[in-house]
Amino acid sequence: MSALLAMEQPGRKTKTDHLLLASVLLLTGIGLVTLYSASYAFADRWFGNSLYFISRQAVLAAFGFGLFFIVSRANLELVREWIFPLVIGAMILCVLTFIPGIGVMKNGATRWIRLGSSTYQPSELVKLVLPFYLAHIFDKKADRLDSFSAGVLPPTMITVIFFVLIYMQNNFSTAFFILFNAMVIFFLAGIKLRYFFAAAAIFLPLSVFFVLTREHRLRRFISFLWPEIDPQGAGYQVKNSIITISSGGFWGKGIGQGTRKIASVPEIHSDFIFASFAEEGGFVAVALIFVLFALFVFAAYRCALKSRTIFGSLLGFGLGTMIFSQILLNTAVVVGALPATGIPLPFFSAGGSSLATTLVMCGLLVNNSREVFNV
Repeated sequence: MSALLAMEQPGRKTKTDHLLLASVLLLTGIGLVTLYSASYAFADRWFGNSLYFISRQAVLAAFGFGLFFIVSRANLELVREWIFPLVIGAMILCVLTFIPGIGVMKNGATRWIRLGSSTYQPSELVKLVLPFYLAHIFDKKADRLDSFSAGVLPPTMITVIFFVLIYMQNNFSTAFFILFNAMVIFFLAGIKLRYFFAAAAIFLPLSVFFVLTREHRLRRFISFLWPEIDPQGAGYQVKNSIITISSGGFWGKGIGQGTRKIASVPEIHSDFIFASFAEEGGFVAVALIFVLFALFVFAAYRCALKSRTIFGSLLGFGLGTMIFSQILLNTAVVVGALPATGIPLPFFSAGGSSLATTLVMCGLLVNNSREVFNV
């Protein structure tokens, strides 16, 4: 840790964006409370320990905040010198998911690697490494973006490799999500629109093919269009999620007082945790949490707009959009506005991989804010 902290620029001031920092702390705290309330019944029934999920999440939150502190104080110019080893390392971790004995298969997907008694999802690391790499490379090649071979092809190849690796893990939703967020950074960097039209011409037909060639994806899509076709199968989780949210009413049932989380919504502590939050907090809590989400994104984008470097601007927009789009996608799925995916809700969903990665992203955003607030 001392070596990493030494990377901080000598004499650099430590003023940060208090709005950004406060929103991260509040979201993490509310997320932990919500997770305990949503998970204790399920944890007690299946593991004989009502604290099973929250204890693991709390430990990983502490670990994540340790990384948050280090990253928020690091000299990012020195970190940038290691970006290519980080990219290669993330690719290697993605490949390890396919190796028997190291990779872990759950429900037909090989998205995790075994780390002792725990597991880690390398695609979460990609959500951090890819925006950092793209911000770095577009900053370095700012004067060569008109050249396809020199300015556009290298970041495109890295993005496509990550997309393919994550798709092969039977994780199409995350692969497409990461690709979309990468395209946002491509656009903000000033890549010509003709390249986006070419990418759309390739990936839209491929996306249709990917959906049609996997039964579970096709069932999810059909149940999204016609929920009444399979109300006890593919549409069961979303249907009950909507009922759970509606049951919260205006004021909610109170923290810990929700009842439908007990058996109505499968995996409510994970990707559908927002339903539990809405049931217990009601419309008021949902409105307030979206205000908090909006303040977080506003603070991230404000720093990105004021950044004095292309790298800082693209990094701030890239990471802010990565977190915010994940929030929008998850909540849209939970309320039935989009087909079901495996995208967790940042700060809330059970899963240390997601929480730790989100906190490191936030550490980078805070680091970015220090550049702006200490001019």
